[in-house]
Amino acid sequence: MIAVKLICVGNIKEKYLTQALDEYYKRLSRFCNLTVTEIPSTLITKNDEANIKKALSTEAKQITEKQIGMIVVMDKEGTPFSSFDMANLIKEASMQKGAISFIIGSSNGICQTVKDKADKIVSFGLITLPHQLFRVVLAEQIYRAFTILNDIPYHK
Repeated sequence: MIAVKLICVGNIKEKYLTQALDEYYKRLSRFCNLTVTEIPSTLITKNDEANIKKALSTEAKQITEKQIGMIVVMDKEGTPFSSFDMANLIKEASMQKGAISFIIGSSNGICQTVKDKADKIVSFGLITLPHQLFRVVLAEQIYRAFTILNDIPYHK
C-alpha cells in the first residue's frame, strides 16, 4: 500500500473543513497509508520581501525534513493537472518510490528551494482558493484518483 503524505503549512481552523477532511481521510484509508503533517506558518512581523523570503526559508527547512517518496509541490504556476493526471501520478509514485508527498505552502507561497527539489509542480487551475479549502480539494482529488485507479464508479 502506497504511503501518501500531505505536508501543509498552517492548520485548519474551521470545523466544517475539518469534518470534510476527516471524511476524505477515512475514505482514503482503504487505498493508502495517509499521514498529514502541519508545519507552523512563520509569523511575519513586517510584510516586505526580505521578511517573506526569510519566513519561506524557515518553512522550507521543515518541509524538506518531512517529505518522502515522490515530491509534488502544489503551486498555481505548476503544470495543470486533471483527475486522470493525478491518478497516473499516484500510480507512477507507487511503482517507482512507494510513497508520495504533496506539499501545500503558506499564503505567501513556497520557497524556491522546495520547488527546485520537487519531482512535479502541479496546478489545479488559475483560481485562487484559501489554503485551508485547497487542502480539502486536494484530499478529494487524491481520493478521486484512487477511485479511477481501482475502477470504482465515483469519477464521472
